[in-house]
Amino acid sequence: MCQLVATRSTCPRRSVGALLVRDHRVIASGYNGAPAGEPHCTEVGCDLENGHCVRTIHAELNALLQCSRYGIATQGVDAYCTDMPCKHCARALVQAGIQRIYYARPYESPETVQLAIRTGVQLIRVPEPGAMTTD
Repeated sequence: MCQLVATRSTCPRRSVGALLVRDHRVIASGYNGAPAGEPHCTEVGCDLENGHCVRTIHAELNALLQCSRYGIATQGVDAYCTDMPCKHCARALVQAGIQRIYYARPYESPETVQLAIRTGVQLIRVPEPGAMTTD
C-alpha cells in the first residue's frame, strides 16, 4: 500500500509513501509533495539545499499533518514507510506517539537509528515488495 501511495509523489528525486495504522486499519496516508496550492517539483523543478529538495513535505510528515487536520489521535499508532524516515520525520513520528516504524528501503540516517534506540520506538526493516526472501 505504501508503494501505491508513493506513486502520487511529485518530487522526481525520490518517491516515498507512508501510512499510519491503528488496529490494522489505515488512518492516514502521505507522500512527498509540495504544500497545497504550491507548485510541485514536477512542474517547476526541485528546490535544492545541500543536496536535498526543500520544496516538498516528506511523506511521513504529510501523514501526520493529515491526522492533525482531521483531529485523528496518533498515540500508539504504527507507521509504515517505503523508506526509513529522515531524522526530522523520525522526530515528528516519535513526538506524535508512534510506537513502531516499519520501512522497506534503507536511508542513511544514523540519527534516526539513535533516536529510536533512545526513545524505545521500534525501527523495523521489512522486505521490499517483490524482493526475494530466503526461508
